Amino acid sequence: MSAAKAPAAVLLPSPRPSDDDVSVLSDLYVPEASQWLSTSTGRIASDGYSWMQAVHWVAGSGLYKPRRSHGPRSFSATTVRVAQELAELCPCRPGIEYLVRRTGLSERSVEYHLSMLREAGLLAWIVKGTRVSGGPARASDFARMIPREFDVALGIRTVQRDQDAPAYTRAASGIAESSRELMARLAAKASRKVRRPRSKTLSKTSVRGDQKGAEQGVVTAVADETRCTPMQVGTSTDSSAGGTSLPPESKLASGDAKFPTPKKSAARAGSRRELNRVGRRFQLARQLTQELGWLRGCSVARIAWVARGVADAGWTVTDVKGWLHLRGEATRVRRGSGLLAVLLAGAETVLDTPAKRADAVEQWRGAQEAARRHRIRQVRACAERYDGDWDAPTSRAVQRQVNEAFTASFRPTPQPAVPGTDALPEVSGVDGLEDDVVAEARAEARQRLMVGDSSLITVAIDAMGPEAAEQLYGADLVRRALQLASGARSSLMTYGRR
Repeated sequence: MSAAKAPAAVLLPSPRPSDDDVSVLSDLYVPEASQWLSTSTGRIASDGYSWMQAVHWVAGSGLYKPRRSHGPRSFSATTVRVAQELAELCPCRPGIEYLVRRTGLSERSVEYHLSMLREAGLLAWIVKGTRVSGGPARASDFARMIPREFDVALGIRTVQRDQDAPAYTRAASGIAESSRELMARLAAKASRKVRRPRSKTLSKTSVRGDQKGAEQGVVTAVADETRCTPMQVGTSTDSSAGGTSLPPESKLASGDAKFPTPKKSAARAGSRRELNRVGRRFQLARQLTQELGWLRGCSVARIAWVARGVADAGWTVTDVKGWLHLRGEATRVRRGSGLLAVLLAGAETVLDTPAKRADAVEQWRGAQEAARRHRIRQVRACAERYDGDWDAPTSRAVQRQVNEAFTASFRPTPQPAVPGTDALPEVSGVDGLEDDVVAEARAEARQRLMVGDSSLITVAIDAMGPEAAEQLYGADLVRRALQLASGARSSLMTYGRR
């Protein structure tokens, strides 16, 4: 096989006789434990353009093969199309529903391709999305990564500008000479957009139309361009352009000559074509499958047949939601099309006027707003319960015991006044310190204990020992500091504010 016909799947440059030797890689797979940013061996892409170069390299190299027994079997153009949507997000926090709307894929397909991007080392989790019961779902935070295999294969040299920063923050500083041509091809691919592939029916129709036009000798004009030959049927070599007369040069010089301008077709100049009855049914069915979660995955044609009555009556998807609110929805759905047929039975006869439908929509929107406020209150109550300060017990007996304990712990000890001197009675007896210094230290420790801070005395106990700490601060202050420190370590009591 010649070099021109060789498959260009593995885009690996030839080895170089230097320190940046490019080795041929055998496999590209990142296990689940290494799919987090903290455990990744790759580096963060500086922008979406450079990241798409790495995506196209992985797609063309053929080094990555999924190891699951289901789902896509290779890194295809669909995976690249999902990556294009991720490259435009900043920060990269895609939701599954957002990617479903943008790509037209199913939820399972989107999850498959996201896992393929993680297994190929192109994505790394920063925060993994969760679904909390009774609350909204949180999208995952991703970091767009460039695999280490990409740098090794292309001979890209990296440098760590900050030695204290993690390894994934390194940046590219150079590339091997033999890889510059490959990098240019990857740059050209990254600048193009991968579109959704055309359906087979449309492709066959286009091919048949082209073959039929070639057989009949029809010359099709290109939009916004003038025809060089008039349209004609047959294979005659005679041209009718010989009788075409041009204006004289005098009129061309004066600017009075007017060339005929091609007329735009009525389809381009006019508005969109109005849908017929079947088109309205399918339009409503498609909107229902997109906006009602329990209809996801149902056949659009079957939903169009089920909703034919309300579609023919001129209902919109908002009107259907208002009616479903009045009719009542089931919490557990086994067959979405069957449930919809039961719920829509007789709907067009009950809400037979636009005013009735508008009233149903208003009730549905009011219920949605009430549910939203209820969820907000639940989230706030949960946050205040787990993130707030300690809540007082509900039992009066327990409240009385807690109040007595707090009073005994934080009640100031009265100091006897000695007339004629400013020093406290317990100050005397400290070796190496004057009385005013010891009094100032005890006053500061007492003030900190009043606000729940026992660190001053506990540090003294650890550094000097209990006897020296009692000699400096007094036995009463040391005892209260130890009680406060033991209470702070308990999960049932909280001092101060967090």
